[in-house]
Amino acid sequence: MKIGYIGLGKMGSGMVSRLLEKGYEVVAFDPNAEAVKKISAGGAKGADSIAELVSLLPAPRTVWVMVPHQAVEGVLVEAASLLASGDTIIEGGNSPYKESIRRRRRLKLKTSGFWTRA
Repeated sequence: MKIGYIGLGKMGSGMVSRLLEKGYEVVAFDPNAEAVKKISAGGAKGADSIAELVSLLPAPRTVWVMVPHQAVEGVLVEAASLLASGDTIIEGGNSPYKESIRRRRRLKLKTSGFWTRA
């Protein structure tokens, strides 16, 4: 399985490493180019943007978002604008659950897709 991963902080880079160990193919993005370079050395395919990450995934796409709660909204809006019906977004940040519910409703209406919280 090929998965996109956005957010390569301490938790995100650890999750990507575990996914790679389990045989997943991972396309990874973080605004910190050094984090992308480091995870690429470990076997992930690095992307320079969310748009590039999405373009490197086969449909139906799965994108896991693990960013600080302050950045979740912006990342999800950008990613959702690039995804299609049938694609999956896993929001793994520690946002308040009511925010996750609101975002799910918004994305479901926008894309007729599915969103889950990790």
